[in-house]
Amino acid sequence: MADPLPPVVEAVLDVVEAIPPGRVMSYGQIGALVGVGPRRVGNVMSTYGALMPWWRVVRADGRPAAGHEERALEHFASERTALVAGGFRVDMSRARHCPT
Repeated sequence: MADPLPPVVEAVLDVVEAIPPGRVMSYGQIGALVGVGPRRVGNVMSTYGALMPWWRVVRADGRPAAGHEERALEHFASERTALVAGGFRVDMSRARHCPT
């Protein structure tokens, strides 16, 4: 039996799992919801996020995770995520998910 995940990991993954297709949240947004900094969210995603919709977690300026840009852009296209002109980052004003 696997050890349970630390509470902060579960909290981050729960938020990420709830982001609807075509929408995104920034690392900082998620961190603010669960009470950690954006770097901790990034660490959780890099360690545990492979089975999550990781492309829905972006930098505050809408850029996808470094090193995963091409794959993220494929996901954005398939989900019709709003992108800024030029199509290299998410239009945060239109695609930001703000859970209640």
